[in-house]
Amino acid sequence: MKTENAVKDRYAGAAKAPEAALCCPVVYDRKYLEAIPAEVIEKDYGCGDPSKHVHEGETVLDLGSGTGKICFIASQVVGPLGKVIGVDMTDDMLEVARRNAPIVAERIGHANVEFRKGRIQDLSLDLEALDAELKRHPVLDSAAFLSSADELRVTQPLIATDSIDVVVSNCVLNLVEPQAKPQLFREIFRVLKNGGRAVISDIVCDEQVPEHMQNDPDLWSGCISGALTEEGFLKAFADAGFYGIEVLKLDVQPWRTVEGIEFRSMTVRAYKGKQGACFERNQAVIYRGPFREVLDDDGHRMERGVRYAVCDKTYNLYKKAPYAAYFDFIDPLQPITPESAAPYDCSRTARRHPRETKGQSYSATTLASSQCCDGGAGSSSCC
Repeated sequence: MKTENAVKDRYAGAAKAPEAALCCPVVYDRKYLEAIPAEVIEKDYGCGDPSKHVHEGETVLDLGSGTGKICFIASQVVGPLGKVIGVDMTDDMLEVARRNAPIVAERIGHANVEFRKGRIQDLSLDLEALDAELKRHPVLDSAAFLSSADELRVTQPLIATDSIDVVVSNCVLNLVEPQAKPQLFREIFRVLKNGGRAVISDIVCDEQVPEHMQNDPDLWSGCISGALTEEGFLKAFADAGFYGIEVLKLDVQPWRTVEGIEFRSMTVRAYKGKQGACFERNQAVIYRGPFREVLDDDGHRMERGVRYAVCDKTYNLYKKAPYAAYFDFIDPLQPITPESAAPYDCSRTARRHPRETKGQSYSATTLASSQCCDGGAGSSSCC
């Protein structure tokens, strides 16, 4: 709790007076900033803009929302049919955000933002609901306290499971203590809907942070000592079960260098939805390139231009972002319904013979198509 208290204290102060040391230079779209009060902008800290990657009508969760800048930008992007939830543990930050929310709502013409108090590594526990419960029913020992907290996690979760389209965060995950970081990424995964995504901007480092720096409260609360390495940040998403993990932005120039270790901003997008059983429906995919071969997160190694057998789940995942542009998709001539599909061993990578998709008895002979090869109307200039 030592580092968490250091973070609370520093950001409580930063909610009262701007602190330049907590902020990376970030260019935001000015048309969204015009509706946001100057106080919010001056006292909000970040290293990226994950709001660029949210869409109209979505439900967005911002972890470590601070004074609410990213929430107020996202509220304009998702529009009146969307919803934005900010979670922060610092009362002073929440006070600024909540006080300014009605002002932003009046300026943009709709109110779709709310701010909740919680720890981002424990998105089930509503801290304000816990405080209220403890006032109504004071506890006499630690067992009673833990029991109250556990009951609230089940009956009144801060963020429900499978309820969020997009989780965003801006320079906050590094502030969570090392032993809680795996739980943090699991919580992000839990609250996302199947098919949802996380878009996280954070500070990463090019070398491991030594122990003596990790024990420095000022460096920790200053977004330095808790930074994951570039590789470790990506691995944390994979370990939590995400797929389609991609680096959207990695700053070339470091934000800070401490004892020869470079710290810079990185924005990562990752998806939820590859869980589930594998079934055979005789589908095939062809990797288009540009590399000679690729290895996906599930161990499928594919050479460029070769037909490969994949299960129905993988086939449909490849049809979505971020994979779709890199594959061609071949459906079987005779469809296999999901109900009749047999289990498929996805631990192997196998080529798919064309006869498996066309059928072994397929023997059609056809005339040349009346359509041009590019799909246009037939003419003497075709082919």
